[in-house]
Amino acid sequence: MSDIKHRVAIIGCGRMGQNYAEAYTTYPDTEIVAIADANVQRRDVLGARFDVSALYPDVEALLRDIVPDIAVVVTPTKYMKDVVIACAEAGVKGISTEKPIAACLQDADAMVEVCAERGVVFAGGNLQRAMNEVQEAASRLHNGELGEIRGASVHGFGGEISGGGCQHISVLRLFTNAEVEEIIAWGTPPEALDAETDEGLIINGRFHLTNGLECSVFGTPTSCRGVDVWTDECLVRWDWNPPEIFKGYDPHGNRVRIDTNYNPYPWNEFSYLTGSIRSFLAAVDGNGHPWITGADLRQALEVAIAAKLSATRNSTPVKLPLEDRSLALYPRPYRWIGGDATGKPQSVTEATGF
Repeated sequence: MSDIKHRVAIIGCGRMGQNYAEAYTTYPDTEIVAIADANVQRRDVLGARFDVSALYPDVEALLRDIVPDIAVVVTPTKYMKDVVIACAEAGVKGISTEKPIAACLQDADAMVEVCAERGVVFAGGNLQRAMNEVQEAASRLHNGELGEIRGASVHGFGGEISGGGCQHISVLRLFTNAEVEEIIAWGTPPEALDAETDEGLIINGRFHLTNGLECSVFGTPTSCRGVDVWTDECLVRWDWNPPEIFKGYDPHGNRVRIDTNYNPYPWNEFSYLTGSIRSFLAAVDGNGHPWITGADLRQALEVAIAAKLSATRNSTPVKLPLEDRSLALYPRPYRWIGGDATGKPQSVTEATGF
């Protein structure tokens, strides 16, 4: 850890924002100096809970008083672009955001570009790609320890392909060390294909990757709900937990799971949020890159948009990157505008943490 005490602002402190606040309160090299949240009752309760006196209704008011080192943006998706750009232009060193990063591709582009232009470290959020064991499994695949990658598959790519589907695409890209460059997809049910959102959309299809791999995509869970990558020798399976590794076969022809012997990772009480935050802070200190970046979230959104586009065009192949950056795919209302606006507000009692 750095000897520097990073000054952190939590912008959007609902349920997920409070998870971040718990972590940043725990780490010895971070200090929460400000909280911005539109809900005045929740804002006051959280100020007391996390011992923060600088409380603001929005990012504009916060930045007029304080320019933190770190801005943790956990607003509903609709407001992320404006908050990220405001923080980058104000001189914040590092910004993290959540999934999905945007609905429209050009909004995601704007965030990635302004951070790159200003030298801001732009991190993603609470994705299992940032799990230490996922990173270690990927390293073993990349260094050839498990053999040459021969194929991949995605399972359970449905329900919210721009929200929860970010998890699948981010792990697939990491494991294969490649980008999705063409998609052929079939989607159900018809009403989900006709909707502006990804709610309830089930996608089956094929992803062609830049390294030549063909990845089969299953909309519903099969033997797992995540990502399989295989070599001549091994199968690596991420199923929303530390990846399992199989090597060889038993007398009945079944794959044999081996002991993964993953290295332990400190601060694991915050699960995969740990790797997301700690790699982000290290990058702000000039050491490496975040394990999940804003660009990763943009790529996941682009894949989701392209998959739905192919499905709505009778499985026409769609090449990436998409030329039309005005294309959009909206998440369900709770993700898009938040619980307060959709009749699912957090109670004051729940916000106290007890």
